[in-house]
Amino acid sequence: MDTYDDGNIFAKILRGELPSQTLYENAAAIAIMDVMPESKGHCLVIPKAPSRNLLDATDETLANVMPVVAKLARAVKKAFEADGVRIAQFNETPAGQTVFHLHFHVVPIYDGVPLKRHAGGMLDQAVLSEQADRIRAALG
Repeated sequence: MDTYDDGNIFAKILRGELPSQTLYENAAAIAIMDVMPESKGHCLVIPKAPSRNLLDATDETLANVMPVVAKLARAVKKAFEADGVRIAQFNETPAGQTVFHLHFHVVPIYDGVPLKRHAGGMLDQAVLSEQADRIRAALG
């Protein structure tokens, strides 16, 4: 397995070098809007500890990040009245991983509404901002 590269986009976001729509942050993780969402309210939970993916993450990192994933799943379901929530996490290129910093997709699912293609283009920042406000309000 390759080593962690701190030049990845999520490492840059964590260092404040790139902007993001931050939804929630604690000592262990940050939650941000996905700029190429598959559905309305699609967000990401990113541990602050450096690891390529689940395969090299420490048990402590995983234990600290999963409550944040659950918190965001509940918030997006509430904020957008979604019918369900898909949690996705990919490990290495053959499994679909494209950014090599551990992250979890939190994707609201709407009955009868197909998901968009993830690489289908970036969503307008004003729309992302409005969706982020809704999620933050649902977080309380």
